[in-house]
Amino acid sequence: MHETTQTDELLELVEQKQYRQLKTVLGEMNEVDIAEFLGELDPEKMVLVFRLLPKELAAEVFTYLEDSDDQERLLTALSDKELREFLDELYLDDAVDIIEDMPANLVSRILRNTDASTRSQINQLLNYPKDSAGSLMTTEFVSLHPNATVEESFARIRRVGLDKETVYTCYVTQHRALVGVVTVRRMLLSSYETKIADIMETNIISVNTHEDKEDVAQLFSKYDLTALPVVDKDNLLVGIITVDDAMDVMEEEATEDIEKMAAIVPTDKPYFQTGVIETWKHRVPWLLLLMVSATFTGAILGIFENALAANAALTLFIPMLMDTGGNAGGQASVTLIRSMSLGDVEFRDIFKVIWKELRVSFLCALTLGVVVFAKVIFIDQKGPTVALVVAVSIVLTIVIAKLVGCTLPMLAKRLGFDPAVMASPFITTVVDALSLLVYFAVATQLLHL
Repeated sequence: MHETTQTDELLELVEQKQYRQLKTVLGEMNEVDIAEFLGELDPEKMVLVFRLLPKELAAEVFTYLEDSDDQERLLTALSDKELREFLDELYLDDAVDIIEDMPANLVSRILRNTDASTRSQINQLLNYPKDSAGSLMTTEFVSLHPNATVEESFARIRRVGLDKETVYTCYVTQHRALVGVVTVRRMLLSSYETKIADIMETNIISVNTHEDKEDVAQLFSKYDLTALPVVDKDNLLVGIITVDDAMDVMEEEATEDIEKMAAIVPTDKPYFQTGVIETWKHRVPWLLLLMVSATFTGAILGIFENALAANAALTLFIPMLMDTGGNAGGQASVTLIRSMSLGDVEFRDIFKVIWKELRVSFLCALTLGVVVFAKVIFIDQKGPTVALVVAVSIVLTIVIAKLVGCTLPMLAKRLGFDPAVMASPFITTVVDALSLLVYFAVATQLLHL
């Protein structure tokens, strides 16, 4: 409610052209809230309000704009002088992220308005693979010498720290090689005469420039880091990754997995900024594939058409059987995909996973089998033979579904595919076909169809 009221007040100030008061109010707001407010304005007013912001705040706000079209519009509206001042306030990794989403003509203009050193660093970062640690890192970090004293190091931090991404964690280098890490807290608690080499941590957690950014993000979660050094093949420190960038990666990967698990081609655009045609393109390929694969289910029903005609009661339990199998497989697959994404489960654990899922599926199957046997007799009022067919079928279906649900994602990852692709929709289609085969095989044996 408070946010809505504040937005209305800001919109009123814009309409009344109370720019001085608007500038004062915006200066006291959080940059994320300002970015959300800018996103609600029409292009002309958005540019006008953005120009009211102080340079440092404008750079922060810009990085939080969700729509790349809004970012492009603002950059296009800036003069070369304004663009240079704006780029000077941006951290290098943010500048690289922006450039990756901009059209070629605007990229050329951005690079033209940066100094030679910055331009060289941007080009270096742009050359790293898109999903690598190198593309995620910033080269703006504080490096200290191991032989420097705490007093000398604080003097260096004061001198260079203003333009760095973080000063809380400093990296100790000798001839550019990473030899240690020291925190400002540790330095504050040490005497001024202490050498950095005496208080630095040498057991360093670092990543290579070509390491996958999803694996990098997991390290932040595992070791509770705020920053992570990035080294090249010679162990030379080339940059750092900060926790805010790691959180962005976690969010991107989680969103991508959810979309794949729902059988949607992943997109990096917000929901309302994705057009109808684009959304259709993302959804229809999987729907077509799943529809074609579901024809196997129809084919199985066709094969056992005579059996269904001989005992029509069997038809009543097909939806329940297929749904239960799909749900059981989905439970196993989602659990395993989540565990694999967190690094808790590897392919080498496949037999341990199967053994666990076998025991879980047996307990689930036994419970549901007893319940469904009673349901068929007392609620559906069918004979004990039909009840036994349904109960045995559901027991076997659950066991098979759990095994399929836990093994397919692991096999997919082993073969180099994203395990999320093997989530609920795909597994449900496979399990549906298998559950029908089991059902009719059991019915044929027990009912002598």
